[in-house]
Amino acid sequence: VTKALLARGIPPERLVLVEYEQRFCKMLGERYPGVNIVQGDAYGLQKTLAGKVRGQVATVVSSLPLLVRPERDRVALLHQAFELMGDDGLFIQFTYGLAKSPMPLHAVREHFVGKGSAPILMNIPPARVWRYRKAGHAP
Repeated sequence: VTKALLARGIPPERLVLVEYEQRFCKMLGERYPGVNIVQGDAYGLQKTLAGKVRGQVATVVSSLPLLVRPERDRVALLHQAFELMGDDGLFIQFTYGLAKSPMPLHAVREHFVGKGSAPILMNIPPARVWRYRKAGHAP
């Protein structure tokens, strides 16, 4: 994900990577110099990023294995992300769950809307990319 974001022209200093595992943080730092790496729990995003980002976050790009977590953890993550981003933020989720949204839309439909891509069949296993926005805000 980081490689693709950099290839699309996002300056490394604008990226903040959250990774739980210390050795993976070290590898990311070696592989992507200039990128900001924060070791911590992405499911506690606000606490993990407290004092580490200035201003609002524009977008959260996630490849967390959401479908293995309880629904309440996923809902809390989405709320935390939008508290960091503001109403016009965008939460992007890469997932292997083809059948349904990894965010429980039935539980958040009054606050958020989600739209999934067509299945990416060339990926093994097939995957989808979901985009979530605050209900009533930017398309």
